[in-house]
Amino acid sequence: MRSDKVFQALHTVQNRYMLCQLASKATRRFHKPYTAIQDTTNEVLSRIAVTDRQKVLSEPLNANEAQRRAA
Repeated sequence: MRSDKVFQALHTVQNRYMLCQLASKATRRFHKPYTAIQDTTNEVLSRIAVTDRQKVLSEPLNANEAQRRAA
């Protein structure tokens, strides 16, 4: 189920807001025409879950800095 993939990915990216941002951007980049978006999203979450945290992103130390960058 996708919820299991989300919880596994949260071990890599501990901030849920940043996980949503990362997953949505990656899904848009990796999506191939004529395939289901759900399959692409599941693949992205699986890749995030098995990847080392440092390779995924350099996460800001606090949430305020992350929100400032997102805006």
